[in-house]
Amino acid sequence: MTLSILYAASSPSWEEYEAPLTAALGATGLRYRLGPDLPAAEVDYIVYAPDSDVQDFSRFPRLKAVLNLWAGVEKVVGNPTLRVPLARMVDDEGLTQGMVEYVTGHVLRHHLGMDAHIVNPDHAWHHEAPPLSRDRPVTVLGLGALGTACARALSALGFPVTGWSRTAKQIDGLRCLHGTDQLGTALDGAQILVLLLPDTAATTDILDAAALARLAPGAFVINPGRGPLIDDGALLAALDSGRVAHATLDVFRTEPLPRDHAYWAHPGVTITPHIASETRAGSAARVVADNIRRSEAGEPLRHLVDRAAGY
Repeated sequence: MTLSILYAASSPSWEEYEAPLTAALGATGLRYRLGPDLPAAEVDYIVYAPDSDVQDFSRFPRLKAVLNLWAGVEKVVGNPTLRVPLARMVDDEGLTQGMVEYVTGHVLRHHLGMDAHIVNPDHAWHHEAPPLSRDRPVTVLGLGALGTACARALSALGFPVTGWSRTAKQIDGLRCLHGTDQLGTALDGAQILVLLLPDTAATTDILDAAALARLAPGAFVINPGRGPLIDDGALLAALDSGRVAHATLDVFRTEPLPRDHAYWAHPGVTITPHIASETRAGSAARVVADNIRRSEAGEPLRHLVDRAAGY
């Protein structure tokens, strides 16, 4: 049997993925045809991004699974026409490594006080050594694949890391807390906070005024997770008061961030344009191809989305 695999994504583009997917699928030994224009009645799998024109999955009677190219699934998980398994992108070679590099880079930047030396118009001699990593508590909210990898990397650099997740986790070398009752404890006294939670109803505005008040005075906030995790007004107020020394933000409620948004003009905010972690075509194609191979072999799909949890 020849499988029909539909590529349905506006970004990343078909031109970017055609060769890597062809190579990865070819290595599985499966017989297949692949492309962006296949008859709906014949499609077995969809390689997907939520910005695709494909929104009605009931058009695909043979559909076995949807393989998402993005880590985030909040724009598709609630689609009532999607009744087959949905797998999110977990790519240790690309997405995960990119996120680890972004988070460790900005944690070290704030820990070492690099901005004071890079931006020093008065040529002042700031002879103030930073603390050692062991004296800088870091909290990571979200212990999925990305959060766990970042927490482990920071722990390996000597930071005392507390990780928080919705459900219980046990990760060697980390202090792991979970559940609503322990969220405040996870935030208490953190000097650097990294947000890597999914975007769900339960996580919207999780970093509000009350949560910010539990951080150490002069804390740093790094958000490469999802824009709605932060109450923007509360964060701006915390920056103005000095409760938060600086916020490095990669994701926002509206993207691109509107040119008149208060974040742009605030001296305590660094904006990066949603670049913390990108899907890399070569490694992501291998993840997709392996999941299709697993499905055809009767093995469970990897990285399945929990519809009830939303991620």
